[in-house]
Amino acid sequence: MLVMKLETLLPLGKVDPGLRTPDTPLDIHSVAADAQFLESIGYDGLVVEETKDDPFVILALAAQATTTLKLGTAVTIAFPRSPTVMALSAWTLQKLSRGRLTLGLGPQVRGHIVRRYGCKWSPPGPWMREYVQAVRAVWDCWQTGTPLNVAGKHYTLNLMVPLFNPGPIEHPHIPIHFAAVNTRMCQVAGEVADGLRPHPVCTPSYIEQVMLPAVRAGAQKAGRSLEDFLVCMKPLIATAATEAELAPKIRDARARIAFYASTPQYLAAFQHLGLGELAAECTVLSKEQRWEELPRYISDEVLDKFAVIGTYDQIARKLCDRFGHLVTNIEFSIAVKSEADRHTLARLAREVQAHEAASARHAILGRVA
Repeated sequence: MLVMKLETLLPLGKVDPGLRTPDTPLDIHSVAADAQFLESIGYDGLVVEETKDDPFVILALAAQATTTLKLGTAVTIAFPRSPTVMALSAWTLQKLSRGRLTLGLGPQVRGHIVRRYGCKWSPPGPWMREYVQAVRAVWDCWQTGTPLNVAGKHYTLNLMVPLFNPGPIEHPHIPIHFAAVNTRMCQVAGEVADGLRPHPVCTPSYIEQVMLPAVRAGAQKAGRSLEDFLVCMKPLIATAATEAELAPKIRDARARIAFYASTPQYLAAFQHLGLGELAAECTVLSKEQRWEELPRYISDEVLDKFAVIGTYDQIARKLCDRFGHLVTNIEFSIAVKSEADRHTLARLAREVQAHEAASARHAILGRVA
């Protein structure tokens, strides 16, 4: 039976407040122990985002400490790295983990690519398609000896000498997933990727009515099957042990939604719900640096559209009810500060991963369940 798979970022219970510094930063020295704990309670995977630490270093620590826990970047930024550099990082981790890596890639927005990474900008859809094709060509060269011959708009790769060729590995297939919000990247994912990682701003109706049709269009264009295609959701969650402890979590969720509403790259997700004017108002406030005013624009009705809210006794069911018919993997954990928390997270992991996922496969394929 197909069941929902559960994965998490570190630190456990990580929530990005959106408008302020996170309360608990990642402790790089605890990665191995945290990964072992997740493996012991039955988590399917651990994923690492590229924000304040190098995800490949963090994943190497986790890989060395575990044997069955799946590992992935969620996501690492593609364009600042050459395809050959990215290919080598992934190849090394796949070898270290004995076949447990998924390479999650994100394009990032123009401002960051140009002003933070110092790269020239190009439309991200065609660029990402060529990027993935180039990465896979490098892997194929190493695994099978196929001469490297990439000739595209962005990359020309035709040199691979023995000194820089790591050679074949036991598990050469490395799935590639894309972070996405807009339809263009979803279509390219359908053409060349193995999975999709919707942004937290993507609601179930947006995934079902906008993103998945674009994925299917891309797959049809490329003549590909989506039978093994995954949709891995990072929901916006507010949860705590009690109703009283839930209040600050809801405050943080409201702030995150306001931050997302102020970001033009996420406009389509708000327009889908008829919230284009709200997004425009939040964008004006952000340009004026009026950050503290943003959360008050997010009503309880809007909050409920984007966030899954509940106590520890409610949250597993609510996550499955909202996303279980659409996604194959879901990202979630709680902070673990006591033995009771450890038992609670183990229980939540069992509850989520007992949810049947056949309907999600039907949704991805566009079939009626």
